[in-house]
Amino acid sequence: RTQQPAMGGQQLSVVVPTYNEVGNLAELTRRLFAAAKEAELDVEVLFAEDESAATAESVRIVEELAKEGFAVRMHVRRRAEGRGLSSAVLLGFSLAKHDTLLCMDADLQHEPEAMPSVARPVLSGEADFAVGSRNVADGGVGFEWSLLRTVVSKGATLLAAPLSSSTDPMSGFFCLPRSTLDAGRRACNPLGFKIALELMVRCRCERIVDVPITFRDRASGESKLTMRQNLEYLRQLVALYWFAFARYVVAVAVALGAVALYATSRLAL
Repeated sequence: RTQQPAMGGQQLSVVVPTYNEVGNLAELTRRLFAAAKEAELDVEVLFAEDESAATAESVRIVEELAKEGFAVRMHVRRRAEGRGLSSAVLLGFSLAKHDTLLCMDADLQHEPEAMPSVARPVLSGEADFAVGSRNVADGGVGFEWSLLRTVVSKGATLLAAPLSSSTDPMSGFFCLPRSTLDAGRRACNPLGFKIALELMVRCRCERIVDVPITFRDRASGESKLTMRQNLEYLRQLVALYWFAFARYVVAVAVALGAVALYATSRLAL
């Protein structure tokens, strides 16, 4: 791993959506803060927990980590308050203390040691959205993916290509400043799993930087991805395409209407 320059105490809120991830919390926290210390980052970690059978144990673990001196806390969202990864991330962002926001998974598929690298383009002012990408040089997948999963991933990425310049818009490892979030937060539809894509489109991000990461195998727990989420992704794409390109459709329709009106008036003369 290439040694990166220190970031001199810059502040970062790391939001980690969780649901029954009790087996990963302690390792993730320790590795994140070790990476933050090496990069000289002032980091807080907020676990945005959707209530599950493991919630009580998750809260206990996070409280113990806080007693050890880690700047870590957990917000538990009860079932009546809502469910879902995207809305959990947005809730976590709203509760975060700092003005630079980073999201990553709790299952250790996103290496905690990559956190400073993903945050760096935003903290330096180079980007208004940074994405941890598997699909750039020095990035990749650190385990054997099935053919089906590879095809689904590449197909989903291809479908989103006109919406974002990122090579990995499906990524859940991303960073943005609060000012970027505020620009499009009201327009966001917090359904589905692809919150990074939602934010890049709704916040109209132009300076997007991809940072190479290695996507690792899940450490513990089970994948939350189901066929229902795949269908929700297709619905999300339809909404995002309309949001991104509706004004062009309207402009073309108006232009065609004007041409038709002019042609009709000429014929009437």
